[in-house]
Amino acid sequence: MIRKLFRNARITTPIDRGIPLSGSKQGDVQVFERGALYCLNGTIKNVGTEEEVFASLSPGEVNQEIDCRGLCLIPGFVDPHTHMCFTVPREEEFLMRLQGADYLEILQQGGGILSSVRAVRAASDEELFSATLKHALSALRLGTTTLEIKSGYGLNTTTELRMLQTIDRVGRETPLDVVATFLGAHAIAEEYAHDPGGYAELVIEEMIPAVAKQGIARFCDVFCEEGIFPLAESRRILEAAKGAGLEIKMHTDEIHDPGASALAAELQATSADHLLAAGEENLQAMAARGVIGVLLPATAYSMRKGYAPARKMVEMGLPLALATDCNPGSSYTESMPFVIGLAVYNMHMTVNEALVAATLNAAYALNMAETVGSLDVGKSADFLLLDGKTPAILPYRAGVSPIVKVFKRGEEVS
Repeated sequence: MIRKLFRNARITTPIDRGIPLSGSKQGDVQVFERGALYCLNGTIKNVGTEEEVFASLSPGEVNQEIDCRGLCLIPGFVDPHTHMCFTVPREEEFLMRLQGADYLEILQQGGGILSSVRAVRAASDEELFSATLKHALSALRLGTTTLEIKSGYGLNTTTELRMLQTIDRVGRETPLDVVATFLGAHAIAEEYAHDPGGYAELVIEEMIPAVAKQGIARFCDVFCEEGIFPLAESRRILEAAKGAGLEIKMHTDEIHDPGASALAAELQATSADHLLAAGEENLQAMAARGVIGVLLPATAYSMRKGYAPARKMVEMGLPLALATDCNPGSSYTESMPFVIGLAVYNMHMTVNEALVAATLNAAYALNMAETVGSLDVGKSADFLLLDGKTPAILPYRAGVSPIVKVFKRGEEVS
């Protein structure tokens, strides 16, 4: 039995009330100025002030005591939206964007997602695993202890399944909790360029049953956007996924507003992600149905677009989560501290709102809040020590990581 006591910490943790925090409660946190956390075999058994936690312990009950030296202790980050299973970065396209080419133009020229598809299809299993592992371990060093990774750079059944196997292997061979999402509906495969409806049928009739049988993916996602998957086909794909036992997410209203966020509300998707162009009425529908809005400010930063209106979303009661959108094209970063900084500086979220969005609400966006996302009894002892007294050090210490140590299930992993 491993009984660890972490003491002399300035603890800040979201308050988990059993539902995502939203509206005036989006930034609800509890602070223990001189706090302690006691865990047994990696599970939190008590957290609070030193006085409270010490009083609950019997003599000899602790076999390892760690002095946190007055540093700020927060939950490990949960990154609920990444595409980090890829092999080749796309620096050339970055330069094209700087020269004025937009995302859809690059995609129509065979670049963007399609160039990553060609690279992933050509990679060996070990090459794909090695590249994905590098990104995942970088995220871990930057404080992410739970993350989602999507497929979507295969666009045929064989490669999509191979990507999901790679994602599963990363979860088995690292300390991270990894959630796999099937994103066969990420773009139209090049071989179906003149038959997009045929590709949608392939996703529905062949890929989804194969993914469900494989049993790795928890979610199915779809990129609902003009020129990619329209509303009607997105609906059919998501309904087929639900019928196969997969939970659903959506890429919604990133570039245009085809009404994808309204569809996410109607189908009660776990989350709708991006929302840069979402209309207010559709956002209100999401809020009413409990759909979490996952905001990806590093994507807006990279694409030099306007940021999602986070303040308006908070005011209308939409629960918000934050994610990196780590991918080789529009957001090549694994850094949740960077994302939190962008949320505070450019989306006008408070520090506590951004912290909740990067931990507890992000856990709800993966349906994992029962075990991660806040420092509560019964949850995994996943937490970070920061080189500062409060979580404000995250946006304040811009451009570098203020993370001193990363703990997963009570064990130091970085």
